[in-house]
Amino acid sequence: MVNAAGTRAGTVDSTFIDAANEKAFARLDAADPWVVDVAPAGDVLPGYRANLVLTSGAPMEWAEYVGGQREALIGGALFEGLAATREEAIAGFDSGEIEIGACHDYAAVGSLAGIYTASMPVFVVENRAHGNIGFCNFYEGKEPRRLNYGCYDEGVHQRLLHVNTVLAPVVGEAIRRTEGVALKPLIARALRMGDEVHSRNAAASILFNREILPAILDMVRDDVPGVQESMLHLAENDYFFLRLSMAAAKASADAMIVEGSTLVSAMAFSCRGFAIKLAGLGDQWFEGPPPIHQGKLFKGHTEDEITWMGGESPITETVGLGGFAQACALSLQDYQGGSPDVMIERNREMYEITHGENGTYRIPLFSFQGTPTGVDARKVLDKGILPVMDVGLAGRDGGQIGAGVIRAPRECFEQAMNAYAERYESR
Repeated sequence: MVNAAGTRAGTVDSTFIDAANEKAFARLDAADPWVVDVAPAGDVLPGYRANLVLTSGAPMEWAEYVGGQREALIGGALFEGLAATREEAIAGFDSGEIEIGACHDYAAVGSLAGIYTASMPVFVVENRAHGNIGFCNFYEGKEPRRLNYGCYDEGVHQRLLHVNTVLAPVVGEAIRRTEGVALKPLIARALRMGDEVHSRNAAASILFNREILPAILDMVRDDVPGVQESMLHLAENDYFFLRLSMAAAKASADAMIVEGSTLVSAMAFSCRGFAIKLAGLGDQWFEGPPPIHQGKLFKGHTEDEITWMGGESPITETVGLGGFAQACALSLQDYQGGSPDVMIERNREMYEITHGENGTYRIPLFSFQGTPTGVDARKVLDKGILPVMDVGLAGRDGGQIGAGVIRAPRECFEQAMNAYAERYESR
């Protein structure tokens, strides 16, 4: 039997699905992410190898990477010293001497191109409710030309080196001295202060800085090098917290893997297209075309420059943040376009395709109603409403050229529910 959505989802008993979704949602809602450490990716990511470069999206072969995502992979290899020249890096990828991996396969998430190399520091976030760990690398800084936006030059190299040698050691030491920072209550408070912790992180970054301040003062007393420089960096970079919200979301979403669930456990894209995972289908990705977008470009840029080079920050929407909390961050209209009315309507629309309301993340404008959480692939197809996400927009020549809103393509959900029916229809 094929339902109106064009899938065989209707062949599976709805009572079985509802019970599985309730369990997956409960696990997601109970997640308790704490940032407990900062360490090089090669030391803490499971199965990491010295010649491995991670990138965003569903796994692909080297030849399939194009544009900015391909350039970012080459830049990562050069930064790590896996090759001395661009030509050597390409030859290394061609031969397999330099390996490519997908961030999600290593319990990690990456912003835009999502490049990880062995020496790059990552936040280690422990989900204390369920015992799993998520990772995210560091924000490079507010300069539009960044490795995760497909750029690699001497300026990018120096900023990455500064993160490795100054910023990350200081932040990591502060976190360890603090004995970890609980991220869920911090995020909940940031929502009340005007963030949605995807495209707006100003309040969350300030709150995190406050959490580590006592440790920072102790480190000043102990003459730990780089403290002042690092705190000035944190003070001027409102997007610093995004990588913490991403790691918290990854640690939360990975705990919702439940047999039979149709809830979405991951959303990501690459230069090839958009992809999702379902909690009831484990690590299998379901791919569609690039996302549907609308946004606001920085001065001097045009629509024809927009390109896709990866992105896993939609893990925040997966757990009820970002575009699913847009009504908390109406000031984003100045950054990514739209209007308050449009943002509110988008946010309300997301309740139509989610399993429930978040028990911790709440929207003041909606009388503190919980954010819509747990995208149900069945509802996406039945309602014809596509998940909305807040993102930065990359340019074909590299760098950030704007910001906006994207929607996941319908094809991902159709594929996912057909695969779901094939696996579970005997139920």
